[in-house]
Amino acid sequence: MSEFKQLTRISETSYLNADNAERYRAIMRVFFHADQHYADSLYKEDVMRLLKEQFPQYSDLSMDQLKLDLAQLVEWKNLEAVQDPRHVYTIAEYKNKKFRYSMTPASVEIERMTLRLESLYLETSSLSSNYFVRLEGQLAEVNHLKERELKDVGEWWSSLQDDFRSMIENYRDYLREFYSGSGEKILKSVEFVIHKDRFVTYLKEFIVELQAHTDRIAGMLRRIDAKQKEDMLERITASQLDIPRLANEKHENLEEEIREDIRAKWKSLEHWFLVIDGQPSESSRILDVTNDIIDRIIQNAALIVRLQDYDLSRRGDYERWIGMFNDCESMEDAHKLSAFLFGAGSVRHYTVNESRSTDSINSSSAEEEPFVYTLSSHSRTYRPRVEREAYTSRDLFKQQKKQEYLERMEKCRQEAQKYIHDGKLVLNKIDGIVSSDLRGVMLKWIADANINVSRTGRTEYGQRYHLKKEEGNCVLHCEDGDLIMPCYVIEFEDE
Repeated sequence: MSEFKQLTRISETSYLNADNAERYRAIMRVFFHADQHYADSLYKEDVMRLLKEQFPQYSDLSMDQLKLDLAQLVEWKNLEAVQDPRHVYTIAEYKNKKFRYSMTPASVEIERMTLRLESLYLETSSLSSNYFVRLEGQLAEVNHLKERELKDVGEWWSSLQDDFRSMIENYRDYLREFYSGSGEKILKSVEFVIHKDRFVTYLKEFIVELQAHTDRIAGMLRRIDAKQKEDMLERITASQLDIPRLANEKHENLEEEIREDIRAKWKSLEHWFLVIDGQPSESSRILDVTNDIIDRIIQNAALIVRLQDYDLSRRGDYERWIGMFNDCESMEDAHKLSAFLFGAGSVRHYTVNESRSTDSINSSSAEEEPFVYTLSSHSRTYRPRVEREAYTSRDLFKQQKKQEYLERMEKCRQEAQKYIHDGKLVLNKIDGIVSSDLRGVMLKWIADANINVSRTGRTEYGQRYHLKKEEGNCVLHCEDGDLIMPCYVIEFEDE
């Protein structure tokens, strides 16, 4: 029965599609702006003044029409009208019913939705792995929830749900663009071939991150047993009930509704990462969709390139045109044929790697000296004949390059040792000029540690380390310039 009530007609949205929707929306936008500035209620005179200031097209709107519009919005439950009993000195003034109008909570949410719809084309979704990292960190705190206060538990649950919801919305919005009508058109355009490699690399990197993080999160969810999960959900429910609320006749069974809502959200989180009742997880479906998009991008790009190659392969045309010029009986006939093939009706640009006999832009091709130009095949399967030559051993060259690399790494290790004191490498205490090799190595250590929740990693020399971040930024003086970066401390473990 509760589900049936939620699916009934919403009267608060009636003003969006009414006959005078533009005027109703302008009035509601005035109330919304006032609500954002903590002006919770307005007289009709205030509404008229703000309406004319924000929407000059209604400068000739009469007060009688505005009163009718406000009454209609009250009937649709968009506004609440409260009679103001102050400054009433006569019965006539009392009968005049001076009202103060304020927005209902549902109308505030509707206006927020309309503002987001108006700027939807400016918002860009992404396939960021930061959501996975935050979810891992939050799920790692499940074992400590029973020791925390209800307020902290509520904040933890809100943060977990916000990250999970943002993750789902970003992934769905980004991948949905590839299946939309405009997305299909872009994928089949010639211009998209230029950006093909960027998209494929971006999606493949996302797949690697998705596989790595979802496996870890799935393992964390499996380690939560039934009793621990029940205690956690009950404590979350208690934290939500601990928040003071105004009494509302629509929520007679508030506690039960909150409990069902929390359990449904937790089940959605589990289903996104785990296989439940034989049903594949949502993360695996995202993986399949991403792989399908990569296949479509590669197939469309290959088709476009084949079509371009087809247009560029003009050897047959060249041979046919040469034969036609050869059959011309006079130079006049050749000029006419040239005007037909290369004239204003079908302009073509040809470029060859040969020097012209003259630099004049007004000279005709018929006045140029003839030369021989060799055409090569554009076929993908064609391979030019390779002349045999003696085998040259490159072992000495490879050994030399290997030795140079090892010497560079040893020099980089010795340079790093100069800045390590008491097992710590403090970046803001490095005074000397750092080589580009050492800078690259330190940035790699920082990047490797940042992708782990434990903030640990292992150097190229086999030594484990722990990364800490301090307040502020520091300047790293390098051979090729200064690098401004956060103050990190790399602590090495004794082994």
